[in-house]
Amino acid sequence: MFTGIITGIGRISTVQPLGNSESYGKRLSILCPPGFLSDVSLGDSIALNGACMTVTTITPDASVFTVDISAESLSKTAGLDQIGPLNLEKALRANDRLGGHMVSGHVDAMGVVTFFQPVSESWNLKVQAPRSLAKYLAYKGSITVNGVSLTVNLVTDSTAGCEVSINLIPHTLENTALGSLSEGSPVNLEIDLIARYVERMLHPDAQ
Repeated sequence: MFTGIITGIGRISTVQPLGNSESYGKRLSILCPPGFLSDVSLGDSIALNGACMTVTTITPDASVFTVDISAESLSKTAGLDQIGPLNLEKALRANDRLGGHMVSGHVDAMGVVTFFQPVSESWNLKVQAPRSLAKYLAYKGSITVNGVSLTVNLVTDSTAGCEVSINLIPHTLENTALGSLSEGSPVNLEIDLIARYVERMLHPDAQ
């Protein structure tokens, strides 16, 4: 379980295939900030751009850890199959502050950035989400974008899907990898956990 409050900006430094066909997954080596791994053990969960992964090796002196990600997970997420920056969050402890919202680390769908421009001191980020997620998205509700807990400022439904508008303050851009996004960038989306259960209780027969 996570909160969507990023605790470090890492970088995928190598991507190693685990087999000789697309049915195999990949092993990622992730370079993280100094000291980030001081309380991390083998088997711990770390969210990479919002996707919960298991630590398979640790090299604390080099600030590097690895994860093995399956072909299925790669097909359902964005930004985990190539070298580049990513958001890191270690799993929530029972005595931690819940600064964002309850995040499972299970990506619901991939969205696409449709707009990302400065507005006064902040930035306006717009993301097109699949239509299947529209019923879970609401004004002033929560959404996780690449692992970052964010507040929805506007929801616009269309036949193509659901576009959410989000305001990013400078602190968020400085302390996450969201600043590397641009129009057309794919992003990992996770809906609010409470919204998921409310929908299930209201429509128990829906798939």
